[in-house]
Amino acid sequence: MSDVRSFTVGSEDDGIRLDRWFKRHLPEATFNTVSRWARTGQLRIDGKRATPGDRVETGQTIRVPPAESAPSPLAAPRKERPPLAEDEAAYVQSMVIHRDRSAIVINKPPGLATQGGTKTTDHVDRLLDGLLFDAPSRPKLVHRLDKDTSGALLLARTQRAAAFFAKSFSSRTAKKVYWALVVGVPSIEDGIIDLPLGKQPGTGGEKMHVDKENGLPARTRYRVIDRAGNRACWLELQPYTGRTHQLRAHLTAIGHPIVGDGKYGGPEAFLSGGISRKMHLHARRIRIDHPDGDVLDVMAEAPRHFAESIAHLGFDLTAGDLPIESFDPDNDPEVQAKRAAAAAKARRKERRGERRSRSRGN
Repeated sequence: MSDVRSFTVGSEDDGIRLDRWFKRHLPEATFNTVSRWARTGQLRIDGKRATPGDRVETGQTIRVPPAESAPSPLAAPRKERPPLAEDEAAYVQSMVIHRDRSAIVINKPPGLATQGGTKTTDHVDRLLDGLLFDAPSRPKLVHRLDKDTSGALLLARTQRAAAFFAKSFSSRTAKKVYWALVVGVPSIEDGIIDLPLGKQPGTGGEKMHVDKENGLPARTRYRVIDRAGNRACWLELQPYTGRTHQLRAHLTAIGHPIVGDGKYGGPEAFLSGGISRKMHLHARRIRIDHPDGDVLDVMAEAPRHFAESIAHLGFDLTAGDLPIESFDPDNDPEVQAKRAAAAAKARRKERRGERRSRSRGN
């Protein structure tokens, strides 16, 4: 079994089902194949047997059997994607705000899911055939935005670029900047929310909550851009980790839910007086190293409802772009823990090698 493959779960895949991970990264492995691997104990997460319905977490290692040279007789034939209509292709092309030979960045509108799921047939993944341009294959998703979150979404145009960008996300060299309107005003105008997050029981993993005992580390930097008295404020957000619904759960946890986020904030997340009931969370900017050696730095314009709410509250939209500050991984406890674990693993491997050498010498 020397061809057994191992993959490390990146932050952009935190919280998704294992079968969804395969669809995203190893689409040649059908659901039936993955299920068979699970039944026979060949599919493992961190050394433990796994099932297609298990949810993966950042940093976990997925053990995958060798690639099969021919499809399994149990495998169902892959469904062909229906071609896009002209208006659908034009629609997704209208979202493009950056394009080069390795990457495309779109400004995803609110209400459009990144990927499909139960009862979700309208999503970015279905529209990617409309972004072929001069490339031989459709672009690949390398991270996600929630359905109701708008803004910059990065797509890789080649497999090499997809692997490069995935590594940037998992190593946290990629920087993402969000804008949010929130209820109330934090007492500290420039701060860090450092609260571990876990899946909230009873929600099927679809909602997160602060879990100080079993949750995964989660850190968010926030800065107040402007405020409307004590009623609401405009925040810049920089997630230093990539947990599911991290920004929404963190802001609700400190008592300032995102305007329009009824799932986390409940009725208190809605403002009266003409403010839209849509969620006011926008991925304003993405800055990431480019495979060609440059830096990709793209900003996405705010959607209409967000811009109208900014104007309604008397804010100046041009004041929203604060200087990006570098994230120092040396001060991040989770990065330090991963480094320590890797160093300990290397030492154990070295000691095993020394013992084998002494054994052969005797």
